Amino acid sequence: MDARHWPAVEAIYAEGIAGGQATFEAATPSWEAFDQGRLRAHRFVCLDDDAVLGWATVSAVSTRAAYAGVVEDSVYVAGAARGRGVGRLLLDALVRSTEEAGIWTLQSSVFPENLPSLALHLGAGFREVGIRRRIARMERGPFAGSWRDIVLLERRSPVVGA
Repeated sequence: MDARHWPAVEAIYAEGIAGGQATFEAATPSWEAFDQGRLRAHRFVCLDDDAVLGWATVSAVSTRAAYAGVVEDSVYVAGAARGRGVGRLLLDALVRSTEEAGIWTLQSSVFPENLPSLALHLGAGFREVGIRRRIARMERGPFAGSWRDIVLLERRSPVVGA
């Protein structure tokens, strides 16, 4: 993924924000902010010809050296492409690229109502760590003003640091 994909990536991100089940974010960031906040070696788009069907990235969870091998994933699939295996292709690409880079833990925060994302992560070897109750409040969208829970999931690499 790079700047040329940004208009389509941003549209898919906006779709996720509007649905209220993908993120606490209220608006998409600029390309510069998005680019700066995600690790460049672990960004993927799934294309059908030139159309972006979905995207996936990871972000560092901490700047502390002890957590250098722990990242949080983001996987978004366009509404029209859901149910076609796009999310799994993207998440599998993240697992491969992060393991090759020596990253030992992928984590994800998923709304409990987002059953497709929970199934995707659990199917890719993630386990539920716990539920963070009323962790943050939605600013906009269908759940504006609501305090929301998230399910914390993690996948510990069986090959890195084993």
